[in-house]
Amino acid sequence: MKASRIVAAGAAAGITVLALSAPAFAHVSVQPEGTAAKGGYAVIDFKVPNERDDASTTKLEVTFPTDHPLASVMPEPMPGWKVEVTKSKLDKPLEMHGEKITEAVSKVTWTADGKGIEPGYFEKFPLSVGQLPEDTDQLAFKALQTYSNKEVVRWIEVPQEGKEEPDNPAPVLQLSAASEDGHHGAAADEDSDAKSAEKASAHTSASDSASSDGTDTTARVLGVVGIVVGAAGVAYGVLAGRRRATA
Repeated sequence: MKASRIVAAGAAAGITVLALSAPAFAHVSVQPEGTAAKGGYAVIDFKVPNERDDASTTKLEVTFPTDHPLASVMPEPMPGWKVEVTKSKLDKPLEMHGEKITEAVSKVTWTADGKGIEPGYFEKFPLSVGQLPEDTDQLAFKALQTYSNKEVVRWIEVPQEGKEEPDNPAPVLQLSAASEDGHHGAAADEDSDAKSAEKASAHTSASDSASSDGTDTTARVLGVVGIVVGAAGVAYGVLAGRRRATA
């Protein structure tokens, strides 16, 4: 009897642990590719796992924060998925690169036109976003995950600091501080790469020019030497002819 009670208690405890930890097993999350620096641009990935054994994920809807709107949002084409970007008018226009922006992306929706995310798999949905806000440390996105059996899982509960993770946490993007040189995230990397490419091209052109100049100088020197040698040969021939004639 004692042994059976111990087994039953162990099983119950195991079930309880699984029930409590289930939300942490897999949920829709967001991570940057590299860094997501304040005031800059970044490529971010929404990671979507399939938590069902008998259905596929066929749709993902991501709602963007209204308190920190993002004026630039560009999805990457994904085979097997159709993407729709929804924009809304802003109550307060944003200023970006010296221009006023009156609308921003409010939602991005991916809909499968194939099998979607099948059981046992996950997929990443990338977006290029910016300009990231400078007055917050994180951005919370609310996501809806729809399965082929019409079930909808709402990842919309924003985690609160100091509290346990909710059952259906919303994806939260952590922002890093801007670099000291004033560059921000992916955009700065692209500028740096472009400048490095320009310097490399200029160096190559200068090297090619120097090589060409050196080749021209060498050719000229060899030409002059050839002329001198030829003239010396002709003079020697004339002198030899005169000596024979005198003899």
